[in-house]
Amino acid sequence: MVTFHPVNPQKWDICAGFAKALESKSGKFELRFWLGLGLFSLGIAGVFALLIAISRIPNTESIFPWPIKFFEKGLIIHVIFSFIIWFLSIFSAMLTIVTYRLSNGPPRFNLLGGFAGLMAIISCFLLLIPGLRDSGEASLNNYIPIIIEPMYYFGLFTFNLAIILQILRLAINFFGREGPFEPVAQAIVVGSVLFTIAIISFLISWEELKTSAIDPSFNENLFWASGHILQFLNALLMLLAWYILGGLIFEQPILHPKTFRLILFIFLLIGATLLSFVLFLDPISSEGRELFTLAQYLMLPPILIFLSGAIIKLLEIKHSLEKSLFSQPPFVALTLSLIVFMIGGWLGIFVDGTDTRTPAHYHGVIGGINIAFIGIFFYFAIPIIKKITNKKRPLLTILWAYAIGQILHSLGLFFAGGYGAPRKTAGNLDGIAELGAEISLYMMGVGAVIAVIGGILFVYIGSKTLLNST
Repeated sequence: MVTFHPVNPQKWDICAGFAKALESKSGKFELRFWLGLGLFSLGIAGVFALLIAISRIPNTESIFPWPIKFFEKGLIIHVIFSFIIWFLSIFSAMLTIVTYRLSNGPPRFNLLGGFAGLMAIISCFLLLIPGLRDSGEASLNNYIPIIIEPMYYFGLFTFNLAIILQILRLAINFFGREGPFEPVAQAIVVGSVLFTIAIISFLISWEELKTSAIDPSFNENLFWASGHILQFLNALLMLLAWYILGGLIFEQPILHPKTFRLILFIFLLIGATLLSFVLFLDPISSEGRELFTLAQYLMLPPILIFLSGAIIKLLEIKHSLEKSLFSQPPFVALTLSLIVFMIGGWLGIFVDGTDTRTPAHYHGVIGGINIAFIGIFFYFAIPIIKKITNKKRPLLTILWAYAIGQILHSLGLFFAGGYGAPRKTAGNLDGIAELGAEISLYMMGVGAVIAVIGGILFVYIGSKTLLNST
């Protein structure tokens, strides 16, 4: 594996070309919108996490008129905004950046971006309202939990349509492009293909299930295939974030472009493989579900290739690394993202789907992705709009608090699951006397508090930075 050296490394700036392409008011406004929507979604998720906690306090129903089954509904709203809307908002921000880059300025059919933004706003309200009503049944199915109510389904449909409109605009501007088709753009094009495959898989599942009764089992089967495919999109976005952060740290590509293209090609092969499962197998059969479950291991090759290339780069330039590098937020974001993600991935080896070892796994994995997104939020997306702040301490506090909190929370969940704590319930381990069970609960709770503090700081500082970028 050969590392890559740009012709003029002192002039290599991963943000410069994108900033120039988005220097128009429309470009900056659109990027600011999607970043703001991402922060809004995390804020909503945080509010519902707090409400869920309050709702478990005895006798609070005499003070707050909680909707029926609020714990389950509130948990669904928390997950959908902290995971689906937040992740896809970052994807949308990257779609915006790449579309303007390929067009070397405002793209053709730019109104599609405006319609997408409007639909995204409408969808957020459609998703929120069912969580505050007495009607609708909570379906705590995997990947995309559902409140069984027409408004909620329509909210999901509207948000995904917003993403599709952006992908359509990207496709239109891809042909006859005036800007370069470099690795960041290549990754987002591949991500768009994966998202499209997920939508196709969803539609095929819907066709097979449309005569079935709409219940939690229906939703589990409906989102099983597409939910798995979206996890590969999330992994791709994380690797892209690592690539960007590496470029910011070393002022040159962290991987040879050919190596990065190989990784992207593998993701395309994975998407095609998963689509073939849907086309030629029944994804809700025992065989189909087993294949999609085993498909998670397909995530290893691209990640290992990326890490191998990055290690080679580090070994090559280690003599020029400065000690101050370890106090730089992009380096800390990249390192902590890798650590937390790997911990989550390792915990996934032991899950069985019935206890809290499963959420321990995905909290670690999602935590690693979130840290990478925090890094590119402040050091890639924001600099495209404005000059980045030199204040490192608040950003380092966010990164360390969130990472340490997620590690403790994930490990606490994992050990609690080992003692039999069931997932997706408001229960605890009162019936288990072991000291380890009590320690795991404290670890889980303390970790959650620390991670929430990091999340609150991110939403606050991110919003302040975004508002000051006008």
